[in-house]
Amino acid sequence: MSFFDELGQYLGSASNREQIVDTLAEHCYLALLPLVLGIVLAIAIGWLGRAWPRARGVTLVLANLVYTIPSLALFVMIPSLIGTKMLDSINVVVALTLYTAALLVRPVLDALDAVPPAVIASATAMGYRPARRFLTVELPLAVPVLAAGVRVASVSNISLVSVGALIGVGGLGVLFTDGFQREYFSPIVVGIVLTLLLALVVDLLLVLSRRLLTPWDRTTAPVRTEVAV
Repeated sequence: MSFFDELGQYLGSASNREQIVDTLAEHCYLALLPLVLGIVLAIAIGWLGRAWPRARGVTLVLANLVYTIPSLALFVMIPSLIGTKMLDSINVVVALTLYTAALLVRPVLDALDAVPPAVIASATAMGYRPARRFLTVELPLAVPVLAAGVRVASVSNISLVSVGALIGVGGLGVLFTDGFQREYFSPIVVGIVLTLLLALVVDLLLVLSRRLLTPWDRTTAPVRTEVAV
């Protein structure tokens, strides 16, 4: 039997298709929820580092240390730290939230630093309090720089979720472990293809979101006029 015949037989099973849909939905949950939570946490840390320069260096060092912890080790450590069971999906959510925040702390600070001081001064002169100025002026203007870091974090999360399959919670990673254990390559290929497609779709959605959130940043190509001689 050829590989494509084997793949067709695998996809032809209703139970296999149900498993694929379930693991894909779980993968989206485990990858995207930590992304949102990590962005919020990183923005809060970035605001803290911007408001208190002495805290900036400490936050960057701590973020680098967190991101160097091996993912599997962090997945195993989380239950003992927060008192959950090993197979709870919240363990992966907490771990990936920490990774996302650690990865985005520096981009958030760089994005906030990119906001022109004259704009901040103008908002302050207009009576904007620090919190309102940050949310309505500084943060929106920081989106173009921050968006690049968020795209990297999204791809990182989507790939790291699969590691959770080694502790029983891993979305599409379950297809990898199942295929390796049975030496059955069809679920492995399906898992890889769906992981790549999910990363591509999320990246495209982030690019679209960035364009919608920053209409002022769009550039219009100059119109060229040619005069026939």
